[in-house]
Amino acid sequence: MRWRKPTTLAREPHPAHKLRAVTPAATALITGLTGQDGSFLAELLLEKGYAVTGLVRGAPERPLGSSEHLRGQVELVRGDLLEPATLRLAIERVRPTEIYHLAGPSFVPASWQQPGETISAIAGSAAAVLAAVREIDREIRVFVAASGAIFGDARESPQREETPCRPTTPYAVAKLAAHQLVGALRVHDGLHASSGIVFNHESERRPERFVTRKITRGVAAIALGLQPELTLGSLDAVRDWSFAGDVMRGAWLMLQQEEPDDYILASGVPRTVADLAQAAFACVELDAERYVRVDRSLIRPPESTPSVGDPGKARRHLGWLPQVSFEALVERMVRADLRALEAAMPGSGGPRGRS
Repeated sequence: MRWRKPTTLAREPHPAHKLRAVTPAATALITGLTGQDGSFLAELLLEKGYAVTGLVRGAPERPLGSSEHLRGQVELVRGDLLEPATLRLAIERVRPTEIYHLAGPSFVPASWQQPGETISAIAGSAAAVLAAVREIDREIRVFVAASGAIFGDARESPQREETPCRPTTPYAVAKLAAHQLVGALRVHDGLHASSGIVFNHESERRPERFVTRKITRGVAAIALGLQPELTLGSLDAVRDWSFAGDVMRGAWLMLQQEEPDDYILASGVPRTVADLAQAAFACVELDAERYVRVDRSLIRPPESTPSVGDPGKARRHLGWLPQVSFEALVERMVRADLRALEAAMPGSGGPRGRS
């Protein structure tokens, strides 16, 4: 395995970089509206004047998760990733100018329990969306969310768009299939379809089962005297963490280009779980070493290749750069967890339970 330093590039877009104008008729369909990514993308598109429709699985009256605060600002249409016909009907009904296909299982360990459903929900739904666009309106521009996990046991780090993929989980296999479908139908049918190879991206809207939220929530609880320590697995695991809102801005930029293509969206900076924990404890002026306990039963086998992406192509061609630093991202998450826990404490006058 080779480690290559990410290419250092100018921090301004290339002089030739131009975006198409957002017209009053710009409309977007977002699958995965209720998740972290869908909520940040919807906010961005609404700010830019889009009419936004979100795909929801259940009745429109059900909670919209991370996008609940956008209720009334976005239209809703029903659809199910495991029922391709519903995806086609949604696209036919909305007739968007852009589709952002974000929906799908995102918790990698769970893919081992239901590998078949994982493949169907991720690769099958991507195939259904692309096929529907081909049949309904080939002018619709499509973004499909792939993942840095597709590289798996790669032979180089950081990974580039051209790095050979060796996925090691059902989730990664499914994401690779969706990614390759985008490229195949782009060439075969001339679709304006792009795949975003997104590495770990986080925010205060990330579910608590993910290690990033487990850390920031735990740090907030310790700072408030609600728990004595934070139990983690391997502190040496390496990830490439970015702010989810930055990554969604990159997705939007991809669909504003004249030609479709695939891009890695990542910070390009390797960081360990220990780095994240230390940054989180620093936000509340506590020493991580005093409070972090390692539970060896939670430690997974070490990865042979650090999962780090090289965002050089996105910087050169999209003018894309993360705007929120790693430290600012962690502080944003810790502060949000502090507010939520304080509001749930007896006598606070705020709502009880999770925010």
